[in-house]
Amino acid sequence: MSQRNTIGRLTIFMVLASATAGAPRADDLPAVSERARAVHASGMLIDGHNDLPWLLRTEGDSALSKFDLSKRLTTGQTDIPRLREGGVKAQFWSVYIPSEHPHPTKTVIEQIDLVNRMVARYPDDLELALTADDVERIVGSGKIASLIGIEGGVAIDDSLPLLRAFYKLGARYMTLTHNATLSWADAGTGKHTHGGLTSFGETIVGEMNRLGMLVDISHVSADTMADVLRVSKAPVIASHSSAFALCPSPRNVPDDMLRAVKDNGGVVMVNFYSGFIVPGYGEKVREIQKELRAKHPDRAEREKAFEAWMKADDGKIRGTIEDVGNHIDHMVKVAGIDHVGVGSDFDGIQSWPIGLDDVSCFPRLTEELLRRGYSETDVHKILGGNVLRAFRQAEAVARKLQATTAPAFGEVKVEKRNED
Repeated sequence: MSQRNTIGRLTIFMVLASATAGAPRADDLPAVSERARAVHASGMLIDGHNDLPWLLRTEGDSALSKFDLSKRLTTGQTDIPRLREGGVKAQFWSVYIPSEHPHPTKTVIEQIDLVNRMVARYPDDLELALTADDVERIVGSGKIASLIGIEGGVAIDDSLPLLRAFYKLGARYMTLTHNATLSWADAGTGKHTHGGLTSFGETIVGEMNRLGMLVDISHVSADTMADVLRVSKAPVIASHSSAFALCPSPRNVPDDMLRAVKDNGGVVMVNFYSGFIVPGYGEKVREIQKELRAKHPDRAEREKAFEAWMKADDGKIRGTIEDVGNHIDHMVKVAGIDHVGVGSDFDGIQSWPIGLDDVSCFPRLTEELLRRGYSETDVHKILGGNVLRAFRQAEAVARKLQATTAPAFGEVKVEKRNED
């Protein structure tokens, strides 16, 4: 999930359907070719990160009674018809928690519960996946395999038992930090106080390896990435990050870390947020917002003006699908074709490149990759084959570790019993 200080969360939800109405939209672009549709359909698209569960929570629909996901919605970027149209075969649903949240563990449990209820609500289309074999079986049955990924290690409250409990509840990756540094890991956008991971952070990575939970290095600092890749015995992922060399955001992965991910066997999954794709996007947004605050003291008027600014963009500010292709090209060049994937960050981003408006637009990415000369086999690797392979390898590492290694315990605060 991208940083949210650009516009309010409610405003994001309100403008998602209309922010690009005046600019070229996917519907205005040439139709996807029959070849691209065939290649896309024959592969397994696994999207590494979608924030629909948090969007539902913030819109007051944790009960799943307000929005019917079985119908094509006019707001947001995700629903079942558009998932089907986009050929999404498996989806990691993010159970996100802000670093500063007062009740992180409780809230993540509630978000996991929301995902489980969402899957139960639409049994003809969704099914929970816990293993790589589950993913293949569910996709083979014609349903969308639904996986759970925790976004923000603050959720475990410095507790290895809680980490194990989250694994039992279905979490199959954990993003070590969100935007703030934790007591055991530096975040990319937080204070760099540890120089990467602490010794306890290394213990957490080791326990995730033992469990078979993928370690997600999106959001962490470059030093934390390096420490994770040094100590992890299993492939790691960056569930929603792009190439630092093309867009120098601290949320992106530097070239030396791309090469380290290759050595580790992991996968970096390109993020669609304009701020992680287009250099200078954040500065342009801050500049226009400063101007809008001066011109429009009233918040409602300011939001309308921001929406008008978004509508006027023709891709020079937000970027286009070609910019996403450039990031993929770069990551393939540095890390290799076996170590690149897709992690859209849909429903957690304020803006996105033209041509990738929502989950229905994934076939356009396949078209772009084919246009650039990627083979059908290589397209399938990028769409999901690579991350499925990494997931399966992480499971194999876990089986070996579980046969030889006891669960890690770490430090636990000893509390006196109240005798009253």
